[in-house]
Amino acid sequence: MEIKRSGTQPSQPGSANWFTGVVRIDPLFPATAPARAAGNRVTFEAGARTAWHTHPLGQTLIVTAGSGRAQRWGGPIEEIHPGDVVWFPPGEKHWHGASPTSAMTHLAIQEHLDGKAVDWMAPVTDLEYLA
Repeated sequence: MEIKRSGTQPSQPGSANWFTGVVRIDPLFPATAPARAAGNRVTFEAGARTAWHTHPLGQTLIVTAGSGRAQRWGGPIEEIHPGDVVWFPPGEKHWHGASPTSAMTHLAIQEHLDGKAVDWMAPVTDLEYLA
């Protein structure tokens, strides 16, 4: 058994290559073989968001605070709130982040396939985000 205390891992800023705006990533647990699941707590300041991306084995988000947005490619922007659980199937192109006026925090859980958990794509433009 291993116990990790929340807040004992250093926070990391979200990379400008993958995020727009101010984003903080708090690692919760890595994918330690033979397990494949990893989890992070991600906090987006108002207006911050991910780039378009996919996950080879899908992703689950659990919103814990604030108000956010999520969108799958070709679908409408959906509002997300504390208690919402969002599932993106494997390979589904999507983005997620805070609303324009509120920060949002979620737990992000995804599995690694051959050492990779995400494929990053183009940034979500302001026009896409505000649509």
